[in-house]
Amino acid sequence: MMQTRWHVAENDADWMVQALLYINEAEAEALAARGEFHIVLAGGGTPKRLYKALTGQDHDWSRWRIWYGDERCLPAGDPERNSTMAETALLKPIGMTPSSIHTIPAELGGPAAAEAYAGLLAGLDKFDLVLLGLGEDGHTASLFPGHDLGVAAGAPPAMAVFDAPKPPPERVSLSACRLGRARHVLFLAQGAGKRDPVAAWRRGEPIPAAAVMAENGVDILLDRAAYGDEA
Repeated sequence: MMQTRWHVAENDADWMVQALLYINEAEAEALAARGEFHIVLAGGGTPKRLYKALTGQDHDWSRWRIWYGDERCLPAGDPERNSTMAETALLKPIGMTPSSIHTIPAELGGPAAAEAYAGLLAGLDKFDLVLLGLGEDGHTASLFPGHDLGVAAGAPPAMAVFDAPKPPPERVSLSACRLGRARHVLFLAQGAGKRDPVAAWRRGEPIPAAAVMAENGVDILLDRAAYGDEA
């Protein structure tokens, strides 16, 4: 059975220390073994704080390879796109080489963008680290309740998403199967608004986030407000 490891930080500062340490260790392992660090970035306010903190650290950025877990079908450069947020918070400040950034071309529309990104992913076996958020409805990336999560055998690596319950309705998301093809998976959650999906996950309910299953298990980093009264 896949391991699900819960890490409850003592406070906000401790949460950030643990998050940065997790990334540092995954990076060191990848660079020692393969010479490159393939990391999947998530959207959202909590990951944004982490990205800004990363800019103050010393990393071998030239060996980082950037991927995205999902994207909104909006014009390139739109401020609501996950890639725009990541570029502003992390990639431009550190001077990331454009050729090392694999952006989902969501401006093409869901089906075309998913097909194009699947082609890029075909040359990569496993991600070294996948960062994921957790929505109040239990969604992660753009895998929403009541939608195809991409868990079936033969699920495509990237999928067009329509009728998303959050705007915009059209998106592109890596499937749960492809997100789980990773050496490390770290969910990032903070705040009392995440308490309900965390509780559901701990009860074993099939929320979308729980569909991401990696060979080595997944880690969930929370603060006490997100974990609940037992923390």
